[in-house]
Amino acid sequence: MRIGGGVVYGGPRANALPLLLSHGRASLRCYSSSSTSDHVAFVKDIAATQPPEHLSQLLNVLKAKGETIVFPGARQGLIPLAIPITKNSSGSVTALLRWPTAPPGMEMPVVDVDKHGVKLLAKSVDQFIHRILVEEDAKNSQERNDELFIASADAGKKLYQKGDFAGSKISNLDIYILKKVGLFPDIIESKVMRHFEEGDHVSALVTGEFYTKKEHFPGFARPFVFNAEVLLRVGRNVEAKDAARGALKSPWWTLGCKYEDVAKIAQWDDEQIEYIKEKVTEEGRQEDIRKGKAPAQVVLDEAAFLMDLASIEGTWDDYLERIAECYEEAGFRDIARFILYRD
Repeated sequence: MRIGGGVVYGGPRANALPLLLSHGRASLRCYSSSSTSDHVAFVKDIAATQPPEHLSQLLNVLKAKGETIVFPGARQGLIPLAIPITKNSSGSVTALLRWPTAPPGMEMPVVDVDKHGVKLLAKSVDQFIHRILVEEDAKNSQERNDELFIASADAGKKLYQKGDFAGSKISNLDIYILKKVGLFPDIIESKVMRHFEEGDHVSALVTGEFYTKKEHFPGFARPFVFNAEVLLRVGRNVEAKDAARGALKSPWWTLGCKYEDVAKIAQWDDEQIEYIKEKVTEEGRQEDIRKGKAPAQVVLDEAAFLMDLASIEGTWDDYLERIAECYEEAGFRDIARFILYRD
């Protein structure tokens, strides 16, 4: 089911952790000030939620990596739930995701923002800092950037001690991260692809199923999309179709790809889009109310549907006012104000 901003929870899947731990855009305003107080204040005062404890340290770490700090109000053309924090040399924007109704353990994840929505980078600021430090420590002394550890300050000392990776006797960096830091979508997907490269289709399938387990990445459709692609690769087309249709029950802005790519696997044309367009009409809203749905839930559903529609072409700004109105009507005034805020 969807909750407010379109959170969805999937069903339980096979446990593949042993396999995982085995070997085998829009114009953004940037600034160069070292102060990170703007982002902390923005999260607290505009996004109306508790800032992550180590947000300032993350900004300093990303700046030490060579990324440019982005003003948090520079959100034109971006999904309205994103709070941009940095931009790298390729133009990729890293942001915090401010859920209207956050799934457990995903209060403010770190995401990569693109035209169609977001891709999950880490479930939390602390997890992201931890991974960055581990990966930097795994480099040889000539390549290592010790400025990252200095920039991480007290957060770095709390999360990771230099030399822990080498001292662990775990030779594979990805396995160390999965065991000691947490689960990350890109690492799991890389693990599946390595299984395919090695000709181990069974392990690839089991790991793909593990990826979709509901407690791992709640609210995100990407695991189900990837699992559909895995199933399609091994010729299990009917299961791939079902997995893709399951993915499209999640917010479309979390697919990690274009809607059309997933709809093709699901063997759907435009019927889902037409269904959603009907649901957001006045007639569609009144029909839901006649069926007994609470008016507040009807407008929350409408907000989620409009986010889905906006993600198809990345036309976020065209839908902002009505999305904000929906949250206002449902009593989420802070969310409405946050969605409309642009600087």
